[in-house]
Amino acid sequence: MSYLMNTYARQPVTFAKGEGVWLWDEDGKKYLDAVAGVAVNSLGHAHPRLAQAVCEQAKTLIHTSNLYQIAKQEALAEKLCGLADMDKAFICNSGAEANEAAIKLARMYGHGKGIDTPTIIVMEKSFHGRTMATLTATGNRKVQAGFEPLLGGFVRVPYNDVNAVAHIAEHNKNIVAILVEPVQGEGGVQISSAGYLRGLRSLCDAHGWLLMLDEVQTGIGRTGTWFAFQQAGIVPDVMALAKGLGGGFPIGACLARGAAAEVFKPGNHGSTFGGNPLACAAALATLTAVDELGLCRNAAEIGDYIRTSLSAQLDGVAGVVQVRNAGLMVGIELNKPCAELVRRALEQGLLINVTADSVVRLLPPLIMNRDEAGQLVTLLSKLIKEFLAG
Repeated sequence: MSYLMNTYARQPVTFAKGEGVWLWDEDGKKYLDAVAGVAVNSLGHAHPRLAQAVCEQAKTLIHTSNLYQIAKQEALAEKLCGLADMDKAFICNSGAEANEAAIKLARMYGHGKGIDTPTIIVMEKSFHGRTMATLTATGNRKVQAGFEPLLGGFVRVPYNDVNAVAHIAEHNKNIVAILVEPVQGEGGVQISSAGYLRGLRSLCDAHGWLLMLDEVQTGIGRTGTWFAFQQAGIVPDVMALAKGLGGGFPIGACLARGAAAEVFKPGNHGSTFGGNPLACAAALATLTAVDELGLCRNAAEIGDYIRTSLSAQLDGVAGVVQVRNAGLMVGIELNKPCAELVRRALEQGLLINVTADSVVRLLPPLIMNRDEAGQLVTLLSKLIKEFLAG
């Protein structure tokens, strides 16, 4: 009997240790990790720099609360704002909290402009978290079912469709912001077109809206640059971060610039644990390692290598719809549900994920090298061929 609530369909394995891109279970079996804690373990497992930073900070000071100044939180905010060309940061504990902060910020921004019902444009097939506000913003009915009544203040449009957003602008005068993922992760590694974010930026500028990017999964080097928006040549007004930010330690951040950075005042928002010294030490160590090891560039190169290699291995295989990637966010779309592949891969010592029913999603640690990527391609292509052959 388990005393845990039945909230996860867990795989039948418990891991005992990890090193780099590898994990070992309690029986000593070795696994190649192509999930990285769902895009969290950007430095892989047991990275010396991260382990040392956490250990040293834990020996000194773990938590004091935001009743007081926290030097490492100040340092982390400065570092993130410098990397992202933003002005202010709110440090929290997770991606859902970062998006929740963005939603609250947008509503307060709208009220400040005299809008009684501030409304945010969100996308079909999106995922923003599991708090009441973020699951309402999420474009997945499975996530929302059973939690009604959902919140008001959201309008949903198709993803990667600037014209749909422009149409809303003509008919709804309560819009204050757009919340969008540069790449939809849970939606099946759906990659927006080159001009999509630029088009949204232009609409926001024209109408006085906030462009709010959910970079919880895409940020901190995952797509080949520090942040995915940098590849579009724009800067958002608000951005949510988490996952890879702490290299495995829970931490999130909501960044803002311009007018958006001045919306919150003392008492408007807060967090008991957010930005404590231990979490910030982990994040600072992670950012330093990503920079010094050139992991943004590595994510771009290894991600492209995995995509081209898988495409070559699966060329002409009936049932393979497309192989696509944005750095080390890789999606292999099949023409039928393929959740069974997770179990088959696990048996062969490979950790993968399936999302949107029919998309194999790969989110390896950013430290993955070409040899490890080659092992991943060889094993995964074999498993997919066997699965599609029936």
